[in-house]
Amino acid sequence: MAFDYDLFVIGGGSGGVRAGRLAAQGGAKVGVAEEHRFGGTCVIRGCVPKKLMVYASAFSEAFEDARGFGWSVGETSFDWPTFLQAKDREIARLESIYERNLSNAGATLHRCRATVAGPHEVALAEGGTVSARHILVATGGAPFVPDMPGRALGITSNEAFHLDRLPRKVLLVGGGYIACEFACIFHGLGVETTLVYRGDMFLKGFDNNLRAFVAESMAARGVDVRFGEDVVAIEETSDGLRAKLRSGGEASADVVFFGTGRRPNTAGLGLEDVGVALTPGGAVKVDDYSQSTVPSIYAVGDVTDRMALTPVAIREGAAFVETVFNGRPTKPDHACVATAVFTQPELGTVGLTEEQARAEGEVEIYRAIFRPMMATLSGRDEKVMMKLVVRPSDRRVLGVHIAGHAAGEMIQLAGVAVKMGATKEDFDRTVAVHPTAAEELVTMRDPVA
Repeated sequence: MAFDYDLFVIGGGSGGVRAGRLAAQGGAKVGVAEEHRFGGTCVIRGCVPKKLMVYASAFSEAFEDARGFGWSVGETSFDWPTFLQAKDREIARLESIYERNLSNAGATLHRCRATVAGPHEVALAEGGTVSARHILVATGGAPFVPDMPGRALGITSNEAFHLDRLPRKVLLVGGGYIACEFACIFHGLGVETTLVYRGDMFLKGFDNNLRAFVAESMAARGVDVRFGEDVVAIEETSDGLRAKLRSGGEASADVVFFGTGRRPNTAGLGLEDVGVALTPGGAVKVDDYSQSTVPSIYAVGDVTDRMALTPVAIREGAAFVETVFNGRPTKPDHACVATAVFTQPELGTVGLTEEQARAEGEVEIYRAIFRPMMATLSGRDEKVMMKLVVRPSDRRVLGVHIAGHAAGEMIQLAGVAVKMGATKEDFDRTVAVHPTAAEELVTMRDPVA
């Protein structure tokens, strides 16, 4: 049977674009459909604009700290519209690069919604149906908002990047990456910020020491962090919004922000109609090679709910091409993936948490909490925490956890060592770079537990 395409990709985000570009470069006839903007969640409404906002919010403390180093800093102010314009220009530039890379590789772009019409068929909203030997679903995720009265009055991260004006007061709901990062962003931009989370500690899945350290640091900076609390209803008032809380209390705000997670974006794609199995959470069920229960249909990225990180989606897309088009069956590697949470302080982590490691056997814990050099002259009451999780039997470093300035930059390189199987003695033999905060990773000698 002759097909219109060797590969048709539904979704123009990081994973889909990588797969489409590599397959096209290898000579495959590729079509890619994106109903919004090429670049997906990360580039358009996620990692990239978020990190730009993190940079913008950090200047408030930088201006304060500069005085301790002899700078005379005059009156400062932040202009939200100016920032938005600069941010939008950068996002548009990156979007054009994604499109250009696909086009230059020879892929055909369809700027419309696409749905699965059969094991080898894709229906295009712009009209018509195309056939493909292989279909790759890479539609990412969408924000989840709990069902409650007034839920439509709240916003998610999708809308946060396009607010007409910076709010005076914001109430954030949730305890994951998005809620915690935006709480720090808004606070840094001068917004009165409250974060409520229904559990007893946010950032579930991270090392408990790091979670507590970040919570204490955020509260010390002025973020109103409330655990064991939740929003159950929202209503409009003459002065903004009023949120009713699970405890029976109320909280007023100009903006109620739901950072309550994201769900796989599979609704209305026609997947179940053609036999593609979904998990109870709506993710595409795939095997180790990203193949769904329909042999011609694959899925990568957040839509599979394996590990919702952009670099992971990119690796999954590349592994798919190796497997299907290059004849080299390749499983994407989800072990020892380093990640960062861009709160203030920043958090970086790779490998096992102390809790995970203890569940597997005996461990040694090395931990240091200290005041960084920058804080000595700035006068800021700030600390850094670094932690190594070591398996005594073979001295292998199972996990590295950092909370403090530039933790994301440090954990990328620490991730190389952990992935290679470095031992505590390998860390010890490494000469420190002085004076840096990172040198603490190679100078901790005595276990604390």
